[in-house]
Amino acid sequence: MFSKKSIQLSLLLLFIASQIGHAQKQPNIVLLFADDGGYADFGFQGSKEMITPNLDKLASEGVRFTQAYVSASTCGPSRAGLITGRYQQRFGFEENNVPSYMSQYSGQDGPNMGIPLTEKTMGDYLKSLGYATAFYGKWHLGGTDKFHPLNRGFDEFLGFRGGARDYFPYENNPQDELNKLERNLGNYKEHDGYLTDVLADEAIDFIERKKNKPFFVFLSYNAVHTPMQARQEDMDKFPNLTGKRKELAGMTLSLDRACGKVLDKLKELGLDDNTIVIFTNDNGGPTDKNASINLPLSGTKSNHLEGGIRVPFLMRWPGKIKASSTYNAPISTLDLLPTFFKAGGGKDEALKNIDGVDLIPYVSNKTTGIPHETLYWKLGIRGTIRDGDWKLMRFSDRPAELYNIENDPYEQKDLAVYYPDKVKALFKKLYAWELTLERPAWLLQKKFEKVDIDRMDKYRNK
Repeated sequence: MFSKKSIQLSLLLLFIASQIGHAQKQPNIVLLFADDGGYADFGFQGSKEMITPNLDKLASEGVRFTQAYVSASTCGPSRAGLITGRYQQRFGFEENNVPSYMSQYSGQDGPNMGIPLTEKTMGDYLKSLGYATAFYGKWHLGGTDKFHPLNRGFDEFLGFRGGARDYFPYENNPQDELNKLERNLGNYKEHDGYLTDVLADEAIDFIERKKNKPFFVFLSYNAVHTPMQARQEDMDKFPNLTGKRKELAGMTLSLDRACGKVLDKLKELGLDDNTIVIFTNDNGGPTDKNASINLPLSGTKSNHLEGGIRVPFLMRWPGKIKASSTYNAPISTLDLLPTFFKAGGGKDEALKNIDGVDLIPYVSNKTTGIPHETLYWKLGIRGTIRDGDWKLMRFSDRPAELYNIENDPYEQKDLAVYYPDKVKALFKKLYAWELTLERPAWLLQKKFEKVDIDRMDKYRNK
């Protein structure tokens, strides 16, 4: 016979064990990833034109990073860095991989334009921890089957392999085969409805089916990348805007609505308290093609001014991250992979040659210091380094520029002539980093003259 006291003790131990198990449960992870959004084109970033109530609410429930950077100012390289946690130049992914456009200028054929198979992706790492993984939307990391999401760590896929496509269904095959809508591997069929909504619905379906095990959803919207195609009913909500700006507002509204549907589903299923949600963007907004606004930052997509490489960035993890908070030190999208992996129970020793860091100790005030003292960018001979508050930009056709980002975040005053020793020191540090990189696997000769490539090799061979 068991005594009353022993039964009570057993029940207490069972309760404690259940609470420990609950506390150690792996969090779900949802990455909401926009394309070509302007730094200032969201309500939580101060926009008075754009309507983004769902993302604004997300910002109020977590942390907003004020100095979040991407590893490149264009789509493909930025995504390659994010999904590997490594500077993409370390494996030669320096330029956009657009085979139909590049083959005439580069020495590389389309089938080889992707993340090398030797690189582990975010999907690979999380699958190793038992996560169900899915990728929806724009891939842009290799067009042939060997680079396909299902061969790079993801269980499910609905999207397109290329870099841009229509939002409404194609009546005929698109001109670029890589932009056909594909379910999993090789099953091509156009969708019904507006693509931004379709991608969110697919993510919701996956979440519902995988709710009883840890899951990772990479929801890679093509919004708000060109072509400029918004639903008329969305544009009608912006009577005071015209032209591309009106179309962008409609597309941004649909992006926010789609994100809201995913967030609502997490709450409905009771998963929101144990789900890490990230919202960010792949590069600065193009102020010409889609009328994005990056103000008060200087620059635009494709350059290394702050407006080309600094992006909106939100993170929510209830109980781990303080609501309505901000984090002001520089971080990078390279940090997402190690952050997710460590949150899922991964060990440091399993992360191989990673350039990113786990952000959770920093935003939860468990670690002093800052995640990155130095960050780098490179495209051809063009190179940039941010070291502390100092930022040096190197060009092939004009003198370098030097800015103090703390005092001049809008990069209005070039200080290079006043601080020659600082310029020299940052040049040396940038060169030292470049010596650790691979030669670009493909490069647009139209953009970069042979003299620049020879100069790159000269530095690398010193």
